[in-house]
Amino acid sequence: MSGAWNVLIIGAGAIGCLVGSKLALSGQRVTLVGRMSFVEQVRMRGIQLLDESGAHTVRNIRPTASVLEAYSRSETAFDLAIMTVKSYDTAAAAAEIRQVLADTGAPPPALLSIQNGVGNEDLLAQTIPATPVLAGSMTTPVSVEGPGIIRVDKPRYGLGVAAWRPSGPSALCDDVCALLHMAGFVVTPFADAPAMKWTKLLMNMMGNATCAILDEPPEIVFADSRMIDVEIAAWREALAVMRAAGIAAIDLDKYPFAKLAPLIRSAPAALIRPVLKGQIGSARGGKMPSLHIDLHSNKGRSEVRWLNGAVVAKGEEVGVLTPVNCVLTSTVLSLVDNPAERSAWKGDHNRLWQAVRSAQGR
Repeated sequence: MSGAWNVLIIGAGAIGCLVGSKLALSGQRVTLVGRMSFVEQVRMRGIQLLDESGAHTVRNIRPTASVLEAYSRSETAFDLAIMTVKSYDTAAAAAEIRQVLADTGAPPPALLSIQNGVGNEDLLAQTIPATPVLAGSMTTPVSVEGPGIIRVDKPRYGLGVAAWRPSGPSALCDDVCALLHMAGFVVTPFADAPAMKWTKLLMNMMGNATCAILDEPPEIVFADSRMIDVEIAAWREALAVMRAAGIAAIDLDKYPFAKLAPLIRSAPAALIRPVLKGQIGSARGGKMPSLHIDLHSNKGRSEVRWLNGAVVAKGEEVGVLTPVNCVLTSTVLSLVDNPAERSAWKGDHNRLWQAVRSAQGR
């Protein structure tokens, strides 16, 4: 595709603001859908982007509070809609797009999901079957410091892209990769979208549910070798599920999971622990994990269903037991529904350790 793209981004969190800002700075037309507090702030002062080169104000972005408003304010049809909402908001966002397309008669845009977890692309494809769906995996930690204010914690800008269900010519995927590359991302096209998304799932799982349950940062959780062993066991379950489902672990950005997977499956935990302990803080860029942020911000919902919960669901489908991921998923969801229980779990490594061992039959 030549000329400027008309891009709709649904989700005004860290990834949505980062992708929107970089696309706008590269000359694309960008509309970003977010909450009214975000819309008001961005209309007044633009998006504030803090990166390796300093502070930038991005003003050439249209903030809107709904997909319908975005379509009513746009002079031309959207070429691409990028989904960056939390996974628990995907169903509502996809239904909103479908309804607006039906009401306006506008041609459907291509859809790109840059979301954590597994399951979003299938839902988009089922809800809006007339449009092609692409999968994306971002490996750059970004923090939200306020509505429309984001900080790039590690400026690598790695982004994997793949057609979700490849069919016909790959021109669209190539064009989207070129668009994102022009915006400053280090884009890697992948032929196997499930492999890319499940490998990113392995990255997102690490130190996520445990930190949420224990209400502690990764460096504290990972100071306890028992908690590292919980993470190793959860990873091994995920890798067993992936193998049974015929999904390969791949190298993603600088993370060599294709090479690490055999070691994680079989190496003694004593050899794996120091590697994970040394990597977890670096990988998260000093951020608290997303499940912790949502749980302790009282969002009332959790993406754990699309992370550890996805391992459990796929395990049931392919006949692989996943007791550790079951414990992590059910405990996080229980704490979402019962805030009064959180203080009893805070810092109680022994309680979590015993729950996991019991689930494993030990």
